[in-house]
Amino acid sequence: MSVGLVALLDDIAALAKVAAASLDDVASQAAQAGTKAAGVVIDDAAVTPRYVVGFAAAREVPIIGKIAIGSLRNKLLILLPAALILSLLLPQAITPLLMIGGLYLCYEGAEKVFELVLPHAAHSHEAELETVAVDARTFEDQKVASAIKTDFILSAEIMAITLGAVPNASLGMQAIVLAVVGVGITIGVYGAVALIVKADDFGLMLSRYKAPSTPGKLIRGLGRGIVQGMPWFLKGLGVVGTAAMIWVGGGIVLHGFEQFGLGGAAHLVHDFSEAAEHAAGSAVGWLAGAAGSGAFGLVLGGLMIPIMSHCVSPLWRRAKLQLKSA
Repeated sequence: MSVGLVALLDDIAALAKVAAASLDDVASQAAQAGTKAAGVVIDDAAVTPRYVVGFAAAREVPIIGKIAIGSLRNKLLILLPAALILSLLLPQAITPLLMIGGLYLCYEGAEKVFELVLPHAAHSHEAELETVAVDARTFEDQKVASAIKTDFILSAEIMAITLGAVPNASLGMQAIVLAVVGVGITIGVYGAVALIVKADDFGLMLSRYKAPSTPGKLIRGLGRGIVQGMPWFLKGLGVVGTAAMIWVGGGIVLHGFEQFGLGGAAHLVHDFSEAAEHAAGSAVGWLAGAAGSGAFGLVLGGLMIPIMSHCVSPLWRRAKLQLKSA
């Protein structure tokens, strides 16, 4: 074998190692960013199933597919370029924007908690369907459009959290991580939603299993359990999503205050977490830290409710009316 060929093979091997290291770096940073966005992801999975309620079983998966495609458009064609432009031209704005997103998460979570504690007329920040559907196709299109609008808000939070997790990476690395997280989360969320909305159909099929044997009875019992358990599962998912939103939002705001030199509350939560870890182990310490961030987020979200209800929402409605009349 010639010396030149050996050198070429050595160069190829070196390039392969660099590529493998880069892939590992992307995977590591994407996993880290995706973990930080967990609260929004869980809430996304908890919110989406309601958009297929009332449709024929045959239309559920196609509707979810439409929403997933719209979600990918939101993340890859709108939010990803916007995030990169922000990172390139105004990186100092990332932390304040993250804090705004964290405040919004706290508000969303706190509003859901207070709805349970003090029920009142349902209120939602989401765009309502403003026209009456004239046929099934129009109604479906309206539902999909409404879901995609809601997804845009949640996707913006996910992409902002992801960008905040890789502030020192190169622009190319940020683009790759944002794309990987965006695609991965979309596939994960809407794949899970598809399984959730079809679980009751699967359970119904199992409950009608004809075999009279003992395994047949077990299968039918499992099917009935799935059908009866899905409403409770969805409620539990909603509770977990709400808790995750408050915890993640509170943590984002605490971290932002710390970066601006206002770290008193963050240090208090950290000390509480460390004390719990020394007393009962790392898992309890993590739970204590999450609980501290969640308590801070709940208080913050509670303070945001009157601000959103009496200031932001009226101004937003007035702006929409002016746009329509223009």
